[in-house]
Amino acid sequence: MGQHKNGSVSDETFDDFLAEHGLLQSCENHAIKEMFAEQIAIEMKDHGLTKSAMAERMHTSRRQLDRLFDPAVQSVTLDTLRKAASAVGRTLRIELI
Repeated sequence: MGQHKNGSVSDETFDDFLAEHGLLQSCENHAIKEMFAEQIAIEMKDHGLTKSAMAERMHTSRRQLDRLFDPAVQSVTLDTLRKAASAVGRTLRIELI
């Protein structure tokens, strides 16, 4: 619960606040991408893969792989996510809930 300037108490959540300001989807997208990138980085470390080796496995450039790990880049394609997962022996699963 938050308190408004006038002293009244609100049941507004942080998600409600973000949605009200048009930021919820962007924040969720950013968080999902960061979680994915972190999981890929862990898998790369577990497999002893450098970024160059990972890019080679993905049949892409290291620069393209760097975009996956760059939090400022929001436009990573589904194909890139699938290639990254496959390169470390994983599959990408997306659910509609």
